[in-house]
Amino acid sequence: MAQFLRNLVAKAPGMVNAAVTKPRLATFWHDARVELVPPTPAEIPAAIQSLKKVVDSAKTGRFKQLTVKEALLNGLVATEVWMWFYIGEIIGKRGIIGYDV
Repeated sequence: MAQFLRNLVAKAPGMVNAAVTKPRLATFWHDARVELVPPTPAEIPAAIQSLKKVVDSAKTGRFKQLTVKEALLNGLVATEVWMWFYIGEIIGKRGIIGYDV
């Protein structure tokens, strides 16, 4: 076990350096900075308008006229929002199952 830890400590700086300089990690950080930022105050009215369109579409039945591609994209977005909700729940509970009461 001690030999394993010595090898790990000796190799750790090289492994970290390789992970940080990989193009995929750089691409990930770039995308994360762009995609995971909160909306700016200027973007909030556009989001509200978009939500109003969705509610209006549900009321009038216009959603039945969507193409398969549009319906699939809407389903993927809804699934993403749903998954982020569950990830937040897991983080809040500090566990996958149940709350500590």
